[in-house]
Amino acid sequence: MVIASQMSTIRRDIPPSLHLASMSDRSTILVSIHGPDHPGISAALMDVLADTEAEIYDVEQIVVRGRLTLNVLIGVTGENATIKDLLMFGWEEGLHIEFEVVEPQPTPAKRLIVVTVLGERIGPDDFGAVARSIAEGEGNIERIFRLSRYPVISYELVVSDGDIDRMREKLILTAAERPIDIAIQPEGLERRAKRLVVLDIDSTLIQNEVINLLADEAGVGAEVSVITDRAMRGEIDFEESLRARVARLKGLDHAAIDRVHQAITVTPGARTFIRTLKRMGMKTAIVSAGFTRFADRLAADLGIDYTLSNTLEESDGILTGSLTGELVDGPRKARFLEEIAAAEGITTSQVVAVGDGANDLHMLAVAGLGIAFNAKPVLRSSADTSVSVPFLDAILFLMGVRREQVEAADAADPDHEDRPLMDVPGTPPL
Repeated sequence: MVIASQMSTIRRDIPPSLHLASMSDRSTILVSIHGPDHPGISAALMDVLADTEAEIYDVEQIVVRGRLTLNVLIGVTGENATIKDLLMFGWEEGLHIEFEVVEPQPTPAKRLIVVTVLGERIGPDDFGAVARSIAEGEGNIERIFRLSRYPVISYELVVSDGDIDRMREKLILTAAERPIDIAIQPEGLERRAKRLVVLDIDSTLIQNEVINLLADEAGVGAEVSVITDRAMRGEIDFEESLRARVARLKGLDHAAIDRVHQAITVTPGARTFIRTLKRMGMKTAIVSAGFTRFADRLAADLGIDYTLSNTLEESDGILTGSLTGELVDGPRKARFLEEIAAAEGITTSQVVAVGDGANDLHMLAVAGLGIAFNAKPVLRSSADTSVSVPFLDAILFLMGVRREQVEAADAADPDHEDRPLMDVPGTPPL
C-alpha cells in the first residue's frame, strides 16, 4: 500500500509490490482518495486516468460533512506512470491517496438485504447492537448511509451474505430491547417496484378511533373504548364487537357527527407521506372498519385514490344503531387490496399495507410489505416490519426515500402550500 499526502511522497520510489514483472501485463489497483471535497475533483481524476490509458472497473464516492471518500478500481499497464501522475494529482488537490493491488477477478454477485434503522435518537450503543446482530447472522455490512435526520433519524445498511432468518431473529430482539425500529428486506427489484400503498384509517392515518369519538357523543365512551381495545388486540370476535358498538350509537344526529368530524386529527407526517407517494406515481387507498362518511372526507382532503369502509344506517338524519351494506372486516380489507392491485394491473408483491390492529392481519399478510404502525402486539408479531415512531412519513424511509428528496420536491413545487415541510403534532383537524 502507498499513502500520499505531501509533495515529498511523489519523489519516493514506487514500492516493489506495485511493480510488475512485465510492463505489458495489466494490473488491477484500488485507488482510495480522501480529503476536502470541492467541484472538479472527479473530472481532474478522470483526466489523469485517461492520459495514462488506465481502464475504469468500478467507482464509488461519498461525501460526509464536506469530506470526500472516493474509491476507483482501475486496470493499468505501465502502472508506475499512472501512480506517479495520481500522486501529483493528490498533492495539487490537497488529497490523501492510497493504492492497493487487488485480484483482477470481479467480485462474485452477492445476495443483498437492506436493514433500515429508525429512532428519535440512534446512539453508538444502538448502532453497535445492530451491527453485532448482523454479524451474529454471518452478514457483512457493505454500505451505510443516512436517510433522514428528522422527524426521526434513520439509516439504511446494505448487507451481503449471511442467514437472513437468523439476522431477522437477532434484529427483532435488538429492536425490542432498544428505543429503535429495525426493518429487514431483501434487496432487489421488488423492493423498488412498489406501486400501491393501502392504509388503515383509525390510529394509523388518523390519531383517533372514530367509533370511540362517536361513543363519547352518545355518552357511552368508556364502555365502547374497552370493547374497541379488546377487538384491536384480537381478543374478541371483530364483527360481533363492531355491531355491538354501533348499536350503542343509536340516536346520534348530524350535529353530533359534525362534532366528531372536527375532532379528527390526521397523524403527524400523513400529509407529507401521501403527497410524496403521489409524486412518485404511486396509488393510495384507505380501507377501514370505520365509517364511510369520515373515510370519504379524508380521501377527498388528502387526495386518496381508493376508499372502502362501513356505512352507518340512518333514518331521518338519526343513526339507527345498525350498519348497512357489506361488512368491512379483516378478510374484506385483504380482498379490497387484491381488487385494487388487479384493477391497477400490478401484483400484490408491489403493494405496501399499513395498519395497527388485529383486523389488519389479513391485509398485511397479502401485501408485499406489511408494516405494523404503532400497532398492537398481535400485529407487530406477524408483520414484515414494525414502526413505533409517531410519524407516518417515516414509512418512506423503509421504502428507501431520503428526507432530502422529500424536501427538494416540496421546495420545487409551486403548488405546495406554505407550511412546514414535515407535519408536526398539532396539525389542524379536518
